[in-house]
Amino acid sequence: MSSDQQRSVEMRAHWKSLLAMTLVSLSSFQYGLDFGIIGGLQAMVPFLQVYGYEDPTVPVGYNISSERQQLISSLMVLGSFISSSSAGFSASNPVQLRASLHTHWPVGSLIGTVVDNFAAKIPHRGAYIIPLGIIHIVPGILAIGLLFIPESPRWLAANGQTQKAERSLRWLRPQEWSVGEELGEMNAALKAERQLQAKVGYSELFRNPIDRRRTTVAVLTLTTQAASGAMFVIAFGTYFFEMANVGNAFENACILTGVGVAALLANSFIITRYGRRRRLMITGLLLCGLMQLIMAIVYTVEPGTQRSGKILVGLSVIYIVAYNGLIAPYAWVSGGELPSQRLRSRMLPLNGSSRQLRTWLTTFTAPYFINPEALNWGPKYGYIWAPSCVIAALWIYFFLPEVKGRSLEEIDEMFEARVPARKFASYRCTGQHAVVEKVETEHCEKA
Repeated sequence: MSSDQQRSVEMRAHWKSLLAMTLVSLSSFQYGLDFGIIGGLQAMVPFLQVYGYEDPTVPVGYNISSERQQLISSLMVLGSFISSSSAGFSASNPVQLRASLHTHWPVGSLIGTVVDNFAAKIPHRGAYIIPLGIIHIVPGILAIGLLFIPESPRWLAANGQTQKAERSLRWLRPQEWSVGEELGEMNAALKAERQLQAKVGYSELFRNPIDRRRTTVAVLTLTTQAASGAMFVIAFGTYFFEMANVGNAFENACILTGVGVAALLANSFIITRYGRRRRLMITGLLLCGLMQLIMAIVYTVEPGTQRSGKILVGLSVIYIVAYNGLIAPYAWVSGGELPSQRLRSRMLPLNGSSRQLRTWLTTFTAPYFINPEALNWGPKYGYIWAPSCVIAALWIYFFLPEVKGRSLEEIDEMFEARVPARKFASYRCTGQHAVVEKVETEHCEKA
């Protein structure tokens, strides 16, 4: 049986598990939909007539205050915590089937942008009321659908409800599945996890130089997403195009988002075959920085002209391909690979929360720079993000280890040996990491 046929059989056998996971993962889809729709509303004339003010100096004749934009963007970022609800239930899904369920956010963002594109042509309040109504569809589906699927078996087992966990697994798995064996493995893993967490606190992330290095590198690797300036393009892309007078801002935003989704999907085939994190992320950051710099220069020389508008759209497309194809996925991968296994349960929440803080900071400050009533930089905002991209690329070159093709044990050994980041790719492991790690762990426990 070929691998494609085997995958098809697995998908059919685990249809209940996939159904449950897909339903819960709609929360991530909803987050993307929110970003796509809410970002476009700020460029709709009917919306601006109600929530903004008349301004004959801007291309559409109306504008919105930067303070109101900051409030909208801040509340949107709070929705990111909703998307994390799928994390717990993903543990219920077979490992080999999880990867296909993480494209919900970009697809949701694309659909939201397309909805805005069609709604923007409506000349009355329905232009923004219809998209806002569509936002409530997914929460309605979730509210009803969650009544018919069981609780996560891992959560039930972790809370001592073993019988309910077994019933949940029997509902999720095929009839011939060895539920008892899986439940036993789950309980053993949970027991080991509880024992480890009882001995490990958040202070352990920074207590010794090795763990401190791993924690710092993991957090700063995810920081490269914010350092590229992508969140202001994602959250305010349509408004950005509208104020820059580039033509049909909504159609251009659809093109930009669609190309970004295509780049993200294409990357799923590249990451397993090539996957050189350092090289790809450095290339992506330098491309993003170059595009931002050229956009800023063009808009400085020819602000608001038709030619500069076309150049702006073209450069934005290249920019989003570089970000979605070369930066975003590898930052997540590296941020997950680098933490110590002993501290992973503490490191991942820290990584996620710090990323949301950086996302909030970017989206909160962007209106102050691009809104005509404030600094009115528009595309000249790139003068800030271009050097930011270069600094991030230099940081990756000097500090981010290349761990492609390395096992978690090999990564542990290289960190224990204090191998410089640029030598990780060529370092030959000796297999002594287990002894060193055991000594370090015992030392920490005694301390």
